[in-house]
This record gives sequence, structure tokens and C-alpha cells, in this order.
Amino acid sequence: MTESRSRWRREAQARLTPLALALLCAALPAAAQGRNDPRPGDYIAVIVNQELVTAGEVERRVDRALADSGRGAKLPPKVELHRLALDALIDERVMISAARESGMRVDEPEIDRAVQSIAAQNQISLETLRARLQAEGTDYGRFRANLRDQIMIERLREREVYGRIKVSDEDVDREIERQRAAAGADAETNIAQILVSVPEGADAATVAERRARIDAALARVRKGEAFEAVAREVSEDGNRQAGGAIGLRPASRLPDVFIEATRALEPGEVTAQPLRTGAGLHILKLLERKQAVVGQITQTRARHVLLRTSPQLSAEVATRRLAEYRKQIEAGTRHFEDIARQYSEDGSAASGGDLGWSSPGVMVPEFEHAMNALAIGGLSAPVVSRFGVHLIQVLERREVALDTKQVREQARNMLREQRFEQAYLDWTKELRSRAYVEYREPPQ
Repeated sequence: MTESRSRWRREAQARLTPLALALLCAALPAAAQGRNDPRPGDYIAVIVNQELVTAGEVERRVDRALADSGRGAKLPPKVELHRLALDALIDERVMISAARESGMRVDEPEIDRAVQSIAAQNQISLETLRARLQAEGTDYGRFRANLRDQIMIERLREREVYGRIKVSDEDVDREIERQRAAAGADAETNIAQILVSVPEGADAATVAERRARIDAALARVRKGEAFEAVAREVSEDGNRQAGGAIGLRPASRLPDVFIEATRALEPGEVTAQPLRTGAGLHILKLLERKQAVVGQITQTRARHVLLRTSPQLSAEVATRRLAEYRKQIEAGTRHFEDIARQYSEDGSAASGGDLGWSSPGVMVPEFEHAMNALAIGGLSAPVVSRFGVHLIQVLERREVALDTKQVREQARNMLREQRFEQAYLDWTKELRSRAYVEYREPPQ
């Protein structure tokens, strides 16, 4: 299977598990039709344990994927897409069966809250929701039963997948050593430079003239003139007005030749000879080297609005909704916390989406990457994660020193997150291998 097909399969599987908290943007799946009974003219394609998958469901899943492809999504050929959609629906039925067999229970007030969230997400009343369900031919009691299944699947996934992920003390030790090595290799460094450019393909006379200019600048610095003053007068780079200072950056964001040339320098020292690169000739001065320390972390306090994706709410539709909320917040017509309280679909909604302080590795990687790229007060574009689609805003940041126990727990959490996807795929594969799956031929 190609990487694009594999990715589509993983995304299709991931959309099966979160609770369906938005509706009416697509036809209801057969799971909401009451024990998955086929509609007139439809037929049973697969029996999975005691659950049914109908051919109509498969076609609706394929149609939605094809509709998304018209908006830029890349999909495999239709025959392969049909097979992937069928496999994804079988996996969904397997998880529903497992959730029921596990004895999980969902109380009625929780289902009430889920129904209220669906109505709020679609900006309609509960009465209107009931009316639309009736117009779709869906019994309200069966609709609630489907929500119950989705909640159980969510809980089962979190319990079973995280329970499979084993992180030993030796794993933690290796991760801490890796972090220490990476911190040493990526120390933040502030370098100032004097640059005399050398045009590409310059003749010998031009190179000699530029060499004489950089040598003269180096001689002035050696005689005691301030590096910053010489840089402002001679340098040809964009930082000349700042005395040539590039600014404090991780070593990974500086040219390797700069790091190598200043490795043996102490702060305040200047390279003994000009350095030649593709840009020209450089004199470098090490201003500061700030060694990264394992156990010293930057914590971020952020808030979010989360829309959970499902067969009823694609990531593309959720992204459009969050983009509209973002416009409203930026225009000042609505407040972030009000939108979060009304629409966000996790436990942070009551507090306006506030997630509190988080350390590196606590959030899923896609969320954390987007959060780290934001300035304080910054508002992200919609971000897709395995939990759904997020709109993120950073409120505060702070530097925190961790004790030994906290350092180890942080490393353990990072390893768990790194191993989640494979554990999830292994779990679904194991469930599938134990399930009774009977394929049916189309009626003649």
C-alpha cells in the first residue's frame, strides 16, 4: 500500500473513535438507523459479530471521501477507496462490539449532554434537532443509542490503548540521555558578524579586494576598536545596525560553519581569521552561549476550542467552522472563551477552553507543534489531531525547573505519546483478528 493510501486508512480509522458531537452535515450512518438495519433497496454487505455493515453505508462513506477530494484531498482509486471504506466500517463495528462486551455503561445525563452539544454545535434548539432527525427518517431513541456507542468506543480506546503502552525505567533513562545529548548539541548561541560579500563567480582581482577589506576590519578589531562599531561601518549584512549581532538562536538554526568556527571561543572572543562561505567573508564574535539544561523547561498555558471529528463531521467541515470562529475572535465580535464554552467538546469548555499549564510532551505532537509556534496571545489556524480539530490560543509562558521525579515523568509521557499510534493500530488489528466477520454477496 502506498504512503498516501496508508495515511488515508489511518485517518479513516481515527475518525471512527471520537464521539460524534456534530451532525446534520452529512447523512447519518446506518449505525444510527437502529441496529444497522438496511434501508429498502439496500443490502447487508458484512456481518461483524452481532453488528451489520450495509452496502449503502459503504457507498455513503466513499461519496463523502470523494466530496472531500474535490477540496484538495488526495485519494486512492475508487476500487481501493471502496475497500478501505469497508475495512474502516468493519473496524468501527468491531470496536462497538468490544465496548459492549467490556460491560461499559453510559448514563442518561451524559447522553443528554452529548445531544445538547450537537444542537449547540449546529446552532439549533433541541426541538429543531429532533425535527431534523425525524425528517431524515431517524428515530430519536436510536439516535441516542448511537451516541451511547460512540461514547463507549471513546472510553474503550483510551483505556485499552494507553494500557498497552509500556515504558520501562531503562527506556526513561535512555530518553533522558538522548535529551541531554540533544541539549548539548543545540545550545542557544548569539554570534555577531562582520560580512564582506564576495559575488558569485568573482574574478581574482575582486576576491583580493574583498579579502583586503575584511583583513583591514579584523586588524581594527584586534587593535581595540569595538567590534560593533566596525560592523556598523563595514559589514554588508542585515544586522549591521545591531552591531552585527544575529540574536540568540539554537545551534540548529545557525550555519554549521558558524558553530564550528566559534566552538572553541569564549564569550567576547573573535575568530582568528576571516571565514569564507558562499555569502562572502566573515569575522565572527561569540557574544553568548546559553547551554540548554535538561530539567529546565518552558511551560505554556493555552486554551482551545475542540471539535471532534466523526463520520458525521469531517475534518474539512470542522476546519471551516473553526476558521470562521477565528475570524470572529480576530474581528472582536466574539470572545474566545464564549465560543469555547458554547462549542468546545471536551472538559475544558466550562472554563472557556483553558487547558492550564502544560509541559513539553504532554500534548499530542501536532497540537504542541502548533502551540509552540504561537506568540503569547497568538491564535492558530485550525489544527488537526487524533482528537479532532483545534483552535488554539497561547495565554502565558514560563520557565520552570523540574526535580528529578518530574524530569522522569516528562520523559515517560513523551515516550507514551510517541508510541500511541502504533499501539492503536496494533489494538485495532487484534480486535479485528478475534471478531467474527462474514461477507455477504449482493442479492441477485
